[in-house]
Order: sequence, then C-alpha cells, then structure tokens
Amino acid sequence: MRPAIRAEIITIGDEILFGQISDTNTQWIGAELTSIGIRPIRKTSVGDNAEDILSALQEASQRADLVLITGGLGPTKDDITKQTLCRFFSTELVINEQALELITGFFAKRGRAMTELNRQQAALPTNCTYLENRWGTAPAMWFEQEGTVFISMPGVPFEMKSLMENVILPRLRTYYNPPVILHRIIHTVGIGESFLAEHIEAWEDSLPDHIRLAYLPHLGQVRLRLTATGSNRDTLTNELAYEVERVMPLINKYVFGFDNDTLEEVVGRELVAQGATLGTAESCTGGYVAHRLTSIAGSSRYFLGSVVSYDNAVKTRTLGVPEEVLQQQGAVSEQTVKEMAERVRVLLGTTYSISTSGIAGPDGGSEEKPVGTVWIACATPTQTVTRLLKLGGNRLHNIQLTATYALNLLREQLVKIDEKPQIVHQQ
Repeated sequence: MRPAIRAEIITIGDEILFGQISDTNTQWIGAELTSIGIRPIRKTSVGDNAEDILSALQEASQRADLVLITGGLGPTKDDITKQTLCRFFSTELVINEQALELITGFFAKRGRAMTELNRQQAALPTNCTYLENRWGTAPAMWFEQEGTVFISMPGVPFEMKSLMENVILPRLRTYYNPPVILHRIIHTVGIGESFLAEHIEAWEDSLPDHIRLAYLPHLGQVRLRLTATGSNRDTLTNELAYEVERVMPLINKYVFGFDNDTLEEVVGRELVAQGATLGTAESCTGGYVAHRLTSIAGSSRYFLGSVVSYDNAVKTRTLGVPEEVLQQQGAVSEQTVKEMAERVRVLLGTTYSISTSGIAGPDGGSEEKPVGTVWIACATPTQTVTRLLKLGGNRLHNIQLTATYALNLLREQLVKIDEKPQIVHQQ
C-alpha cells in the first residue's frame, strides 16, 4: 500500500486569532484532502506577524509532505504572506504577466478602476508556480522545497474553495497518486461514550489494522467514525459495510443514522414514510425543537406548528393544561408535560406531538428541582411517553440537549423502541 501523504494547514490572520471570524476553511480543506486520500495531521493558526508565519512554515516542513496556507494575500499593508514567503524561500517578488492580465480583466469586466495596490497583487515570488484564480484578484502559488509542497491560497472561503475544487485538488491527485481514505460514520444518541465503548469493545478490538475507530461525542450524541485506508476504493467500501453490519446488533437501538444524517432529518423521513404529522409544545426550549425540525427542507409535509408555552398562562389558556395540575405538580413535572403533549396534539390535529418543560438555568432551580431538571413527553395516537432528564448547569447546553432527547423520544416511538431507563443523566 502506498504511504499516506501527510498534510498541514496553516491559516494566517489576526481576525481568526481574535475570534472576529470563524475558521471554516480548515474544516472544509480537511474533508476535501481526506476525500482524495491525503491525511491532515495538524492545523495551525498564526496572526499577521512575519516571524510567527516563518516559524509555522519551518515547523510544518519538518513533519508534512504538503502544507496548505490560507490568508494574507490581499492588497493592503496588513497582508504580508507573499513577502514572508519570499523570505522563507529566499526569493523576491516580480510582476507575473499572466496574473496581471487576469487581474486587469477582472476589474475591466466589472467596470471598476484598478489601483496600484491591485496591480501589486500580480507580484509573485520568482520561484513559485502561478495558479490561476478566476474567482478573485489574489493568485494562488505552488512551491516545492526539500520534498515538501507548499500551496498558498486566498483566505476568502469562496475563492479558496473554487481554487481547491477546480485547480489544486486535481493537481494534488495527479502529483501524489495518494492511497484511498474512506470514512463511515454511525450516529448514536441516548448512550454515553464510555457505555458505548463497553458495548462494542470486543468488536473494536477485532477491527483490522487498516480500519481505525474514533469516538466523537457532542451534546447527547456520539458519532462512531470508521476510517479505512488502502489502495482499492471498492474493497474498502465493502469492508466498511461489513464492519457496520457486524456492530449494528450491539447498538441498534441507539443508532439513528449514518454519515451526513441528522436526528431531525431522520425523524422527518420516518414521519413522511408513515404519512404522519407532528406538532410541539415547548416551554424551556422556547421553540428550539421547532427550529431544528423546520431547518429541514420539506418539513412542511409533516410539521404543522408549535405552541411556545413559556408562561403558565399560555399553558392554561392556549393549551388547556388544568390550573390545578400546575398548582399541585408545578410547571416542571411529569403530569404537566404529559398534558402539554396530549393537548397540543389535539389542538393542532397531528399524529404525534412533543412537549418540553424544565429549568434551563442558570437560576430558577431548587433543592427538589435543581437547574437542569427537565421533563419531556411524546404523545402518539395510543399512548403518551414521558422522560425525566437530569442535565447540567449550562443554559444553552440544556436547551440543546433537551431538544435532542425530545427528538429521540419521538424517534423511539416512530420505530417502536422501548428505551429504558426513564431518567436520563447528562453531565
């Protein structure tokens, strides 16, 4: 098998380090590199400081076969990537006529004047290979030094992605002829990482050496990522399918989807398959369950609406929850959330309904019902199922976790899973 090609990604810009923009580039680049068999091993972010950039380049050259650099190629004085690359490669900037022609045409086509600063974007290090950027004014550059390839690209996501897809990835595939790297992801919900690991320990230990398993937990869910490396794509695809088939009997009731599936998409597909409809009654989640459901295109086929009954008056006047239930049991109680689910199902005329009521925090808790105490319910045509959640102290996490567990409770009813226990703990 061909050896793995190791790649490092360097992002340049103070705005990333200061948290003023999100670095979405490295996530996208990592996925694209993996798709052609190149393994990302590290990502580094540095500010607009020449010495820091030089240090990052030197360190990357010691451990990577390929170094991808984004950012710092604009026309203003704070964009110093090209000058720094000249120092690193012991060269100088000269106007590249091909780049100048493309930049001139870029401005002419848009009826805009080209300044001297824009003209200087055509100045490139003499020892680089010029890569055309037909989507902007900052050229991309390809360098080779002591067995390592360095590629500098603009940081604007649209330009970077267009360059990668149309110019750089095809060139890398031809240059390296890398091995095949395939991923298969199994999405689980309702089981913690350590418990999941215990369930599948024997299966994990029996995986072949060229297939690796990673646990990726996030807010009530755990993704199992299988990564296979080899020379034949069809063989690896079949091997991954076989391993998924082997592990599924061990974790089937916790698995809601694969690869790019989301819980809300899976629930939506099942509702469509059954010709069923759904409504929600939300208190502590404030409409977040409805938000997740309606984020899916085509959700109007099954989602009819929601009542955000944040105040008790809405629970009684709009939903019809009896006042004595609220007085005797409280808003955060099994009986209240049961009433909410059953009454919103009738009110909206849906097949199924979900309800939530709890103490999201950071205040409002008591010794009996601390912050993170949440009740959820799912009403079906034949029964209403409730569940008590004992979550943590972070308000946003509590809202997100409650929505996940509520959607999963619905999923369990849709596919007839009898899940125990009735109390879910989440730290």
